[in-house]
Amino acid sequence: MLVLVAPGQGAQTPGFLTPWLELPGAADRVAAWSDAIGLDLAHYGTQADADAIRDTAVAQPLLVAAGLLSASALGDITPGAVAGHSVGEITAAAFAGVLDDTAALTLVRKRGLAMADAAAITETGMSALLGGDPEVSVAHLEKLGLTPANVNGAGQIVAAGTLEQLAALAEDKPEGVRKVVPLKVAGAFHTHHMAPAVDALAKAAADLTPGDPKLPYVSNKDGRTVATGAEILERLVGQVANPVRWDLCMETFKELGVTALVEVCPGGTLTGLAKRALPGVKTLALKTPDDLDAARELIAETLTSAADAAGA
Repeated sequence: MLVLVAPGQGAQTPGFLTPWLELPGAADRVAAWSDAIGLDLAHYGTQADADAIRDTAVAQPLLVAAGLLSASALGDITPGAVAGHSVGEITAAAFAGVLDDTAALTLVRKRGLAMADAAAITETGMSALLGGDPEVSVAHLEKLGLTPANVNGAGQIVAAGTLEQLAALAEDKPEGVRKVVPLKVAGAFHTHHMAPAVDALAKAAADLTPGDPKLPYVSNKDGRTVATGAEILERLVGQVANPVRWDLCMETFKELGVTALVEVCPGGTLTGLAKRALPGVKTLALKTPDDLDAARELIAETLTSAADAAGA
């Protein structure tokens, strides 16, 4: 069974969209999306530096656009489930038919702006903890006043809070944690610091008419599959201030019988987690169009195996 996943903020790098815009029709699609949301996606995806694309209001729509563009380049596929990490949930909602591409980009543009405004209130950030026991780490974070904003599985937790709290964490790591790595994000996402963004996003969501998912959609809130578009939209709104439970999403993939996982552009983070948490599952990250042929082969192989199993 194939799972198609979309990465979250921090996965972007300068110029990562450049080779994708060379695909037939890609530049025109991105130009139309840019006009629709009032943001020059091509510029930010090809020419802007790391600081410019760290801006939450830019990074979020840029990541969703890249995910949609790279997924469409795979052709007409039907994965067994879809999911996204943090802002990648909006990309996944488009994969599932809950939102069309323009609606997804309109929503994520408003999400990014609202979260950027919330992040400007207090200087905050996020850092990844590598290694250690999750229970020990969570207790240590709470002692420092930090939030375990992303529980990613495979031994990785992301802490979020004020810059002072994160500095204290760097000096006083939880027992067993090998390293604390600051992330390329502009705020403490998925914490109470984002509460002001929830109201703004709720207003934006009220203007949308979501469809029910055509594919199993796995939610960051609790790793459960969600059956209606209305509930998915409600969860997308609330999730900006709630922790991402990617560990539970991967548990659900396992329960669904995942055998292959493809991560759309800019891929790498989620496939890395899957390699450690889902042994035996074949993974592929779409970094450039050079990865498309291998991805199509893996998808065809997976769908053929699933059809054979169903007919046995």
